Amino acid sequence: MGSRSANKVKFTSYNDLFGNESIEQSAEGQVIHLSLDILHSFKNHPFRVLDDEKMMETVDSVRKYGVLIPGVVRKDKQGGYEIVAGHRRKRACELAGYQDMPVIVRDLNDDEATIIMVDSNIQREDLLPSEKAKAYRMKMEALSHQGVKGEEYTADLIGKGAKKTGRTVQRYVRLTYLLPELLEYVDLKKLLLIPAEKLSFITAEEQGWVLGVILDKRLFPNEIQAEALKDESKAGTLNKKRVTEILISDSKMPSMPKITLSPKKLRDYFPKEYTKGQIEAVIYDLLESWRDSHKVG
Repeated sequence: MGSRSANKVKFTSYNDLFGNESIEQSAEGQVIHLSLDILHSFKNHPFRVLDDEKMMETVDSVRKYGVLIPGVVRKDKQGGYEIVAGHRRKRACELAGYQDMPVIVRDLNDDEATIIMVDSNIQREDLLPSEKAKAYRMKMEALSHQGVKGEEYTADLIGKGAKKTGRTVQRYVRLTYLLPELLEYVDLKKLLLIPAEKLSFITAEEQGWVLGVILDKRLFPNEIQAEALKDESKAGTLNKKRVTEILISDSKMPSMPKITLSPKKLRDYFPKEYTKGQIEAVIYDLLESWRDSHKVG
């Protein structure tokens, strides 16, 4: 466990800025309207901004009521302003035909801005694994710069804010060490999270061999196979031929008994407003914690 010096670190989260308050009651700073043309995306912004159904709902809301919560921006050294929180609101304003948007200009350093940017998006239900992975890593690095010591403690700190276990956060961060093509397969749910995490420990060249087998034979490594690849990579015995042999082997996960959870009983443990996705996320996080505490897998 790392040092608890994090207690001395002061950073401003998105919720600290606004909570559920409206424009008229913003926590600090004066709300001003800035032209959309001078608002730039956050550097390496990890979250998608899609013109999907949810965006259209946001556009309708903007047309009816305006932007109820201002964005957060900071001055860009290259000119204009960098959006810290409000990328989707900006896009909604563009689609609604607006020329400007209400924002609060904050004096934030890179680490403070990164933390707010991640916090304002990380609890969305529709995030891809790649988005979570990049965002968690960005926040972890920002907290490290601010004095939080120890990867395990930092992951626990991030997980608490995102309603995830620290171990889950660490798993997602490891995904950033995958080749982009392999990470895309994780997003497509063809490569599962735990095998993907194990593959992140092998070299880029070795990952390229794995990708070659996937493209050639449409074989995706399971947890046992990924562990074998990781072990042989660590031992220095992994080569292109061995990758193929491991992935075409009959290594199979033990079959699981069929389990049915009663929706009626589950409702006793969750707030009524929780969606199916939120309930599943809590269940999987609890299972992750249980497995880690019992050293399973």
